[in-house]
Amino acid sequence: MRILVTGGAGFMGSNFIRHMLARHADLQLVNFDKLTYAGNLENLRDVEDDSRYVFVRGDLADEAAVEALFGAHAFDAVVNYAAETHVDRSILDPKAFLFTDVIGTYHLLEAVKKHGVGRMVQVSTDEVFGSVEDGTFNEMSPFEPNSPYSASKAGGDHLCRAYAHTYGTPVIVTHSCNFYGPYQYPEKVIPLFITNLLEGKNVPVYGDGQQVREWIFTEDHCRAIEAVLEKGIPGEVYNIGTEERRPNLELTRLLLGLCGRDASFIEHVKDRPGHDRRYAVDASKIRRELGWAPEVSLEDGLAKTVEWYKTHEAWWKPLKSGAYLEYYKKQYVMR
Repeated sequence: MRILVTGGAGFMGSNFIRHMLARHADLQLVNFDKLTYAGNLENLRDVEDDSRYVFVRGDLADEAAVEALFGAHAFDAVVNYAAETHVDRSILDPKAFLFTDVIGTYHLLEAVKKHGVGRMVQVSTDEVFGSVEDGTFNEMSPFEPNSPYSASKAGGDHLCRAYAHTYGTPVIVTHSCNFYGPYQYPEKVIPLFITNLLEGKNVPVYGDGQQVREWIFTEDHCRAIEAVLEKGIPGEVYNIGTEERRPNLELTRLLLGLCGRDASFIEHVKDRPGHDRRYAVDASKIRRELGWAPEVSLEDGLAKTVEWYKTHEAWWKPLKSGAYLEYYKKQYVMR
């Protein structure tokens, strides 16, 4: 099988590439990534010499680059991980999110349609549904995005629905809860808090810390996308969730314990504008129809993640110090 993974140098995409190469001997995989600040080829250093793997640098928002990619390679399937994803950054500068998450998805859908690709998986988020006080979101819940990030992802997802309905484009959309694990850029809450605690720094908790999030370990998410890729029905939507829901303050306390720190390291800061209070998804459809279920509990997944960051300081310290960004500018931005 010949698979294109967009955004494969990022946290989620790199874990998926490593997962698929380990599980499928007959796979040919192309990683197409713009290499923004969060795209790091160090994430894939252990597979870069694998004959089944090819890296192509490019931007989904560049229509000519996308067409050249599909002209040079014949793909059986596409998995779209490419996205701007950090809510805080979207509040400060929404424009980049529109280019990647909406225009980039459009270019990808056009290429899939034109070149007769067998299926496309759009990796999206539960944040498109907005916040829910009680109960859960199912696949038919209306979109009510509350940040520029979630609005841009909703725009791309709507395009996927429209292309499936209008053109019969074989695209499948997934809406996942929050993921975490190795190689996650340390601006996200779990790696930020872990690395801060390992450095003896405080962790900034927004507001009262009672915002509830649902969490999935990256390996469980990889298996979910693999199941959708292999058995999902084109035109359908699948929620990916674990029922592992915790207030942010409880999550923080779990991380404090795993890192050997106490509550004095908690620093409450002003809440984020438009901060959603609670996310929760109903994932019964993917369990029932595709036979997927999470295998890693939040406590076990956090322990594995903390241990990974403890033993991979050489990966994350340059990211937090700014050294990687200087390297990135010289190697990629200025070329």
